[in-house]
Amino acid sequence: MVRGLLWLPLLAVFCWLAWAGWNEYQKLEAYRAWAQQFDHAKYDIYAVLGQKGLELTWGKPTRKGPIDLRTLSLRQVQAIRLRLGDQTVTLDHPPESATSVALEFQMQSSEAVTIPFTDLALAVQWGNHLQQDWQQGQA
Repeated sequence: MVRGLLWLPLLAVFCWLAWAGWNEYQKLEAYRAWAQQFDHAKYDIYAVLGQKGLELTWGKPTRKGPIDLRTLSLRQVQAIRLRLGDQTVTLDHPPESATSVALEFQMQSSEAVTIPFTDLALAVQWGNHLQQDWQQGQA
């Protein structure tokens, strides 16, 4: 009986892991349906992001689809930077690693909009891609 009681926490952890995996799978499937309308899209646990032309749409992923969706136009952007914690750096010289990563869009209205990322390399890649599109839209 003691051995059975020792295995009970392991069974609970296994059930929780199965539920967490199913939950994440449902989020990913909802994202796939949502992302079909965009030219480029990204998914991570912090935010979903979609780009169609010069319009960016992002929000928080859930099992029923993204929520808290916001949109901005690259035509209204004054600068694109990489935010690492409390400091901003240019996309030209990103550091090797960081704990908190986001793309920051400085708007012409002096408002700053941030989109969180889990991976620094992915944030730099998206930042460079968006900066190219932004510069082409300015020309």
